[in-house]
Amino acid sequence: MRRLDQLLANLGYCSRREARAWIEASHVTVGGAVAEDYGQKARPADVRVDGEPLDHPDGLLLLVHKPAGLVCSHDEREGPNVYSLLPPRWRQRNPQVTSIGRLDKDTTGLLLLTDQTALVHRLTSPKHKVPKVYRATVDRELTPDLIPLFASGALQLDGEKEPCRPAGLKITTPREAELTLTEGKYHQVRRMFAAAGRTVLTLHRARFGELELGELPTGQWRELPLDFFAPDRAD
Repeated sequence: MRRLDQLLANLGYCSRREARAWIEASHVTVGGAVAEDYGQKARPADVRVDGEPLDHPDGLLLLVHKPAGLVCSHDEREGPNVYSLLPPRWRQRNPQVTSIGRLDKDTTGLLLLTDQTALVHRLTSPKHKVPKVYRATVDRELTPDLIPLFASGALQLDGEKEPCRPAGLKITTPREAELTLTEGKYHQVRRMFAAAGRTVLTLHRARFGELELGELPTGQWRELPLDFFAPDRAD
């Protein structure tokens, strides 16, 4: 049970003050009856705004095909961000929609967005070890000796105290490869290749755990069940 004004504000409909005006203007019903008190408590499933059910009252979990040129920060000073791809109401939610991990501005591919704070913490925790697959194009030929180097668990990145966890490298063409990681250090893929004397020219995340983009167009998103990453969820 939640206060009506707080519920509408948290779901991005309006401010709490505006919510009170909506209620006073009879735009909100609870269980079919016009709400009369902005402090009234109600179950989200019972609330309607202008006759319509509330927009995703239980939360959001989205798979996004991130284009190049967008950052994963809410700080407008860093430039256009991935949240601009979403409907305006979703961008006003509290807790705010945020990314599970980040892709840098020039990296494309699979990105997860959610307003489920506990899920963000769980999936970005070092203990979770979710595998992520990246496709990279580099400036110099990739040689077979890099495969055991990346898999060794001994590759040290500049400025890091601990070496990288073992990573799977698959060379697909002389200058292209797939890299599978189970951690997420800052700019890790680019720094790993740099440690091996290569510069990454293009980078794309193709998979996150079981998830792939499939035919999802660049700049588009699709919804996932909120329990998709539940430990006991059946396949």
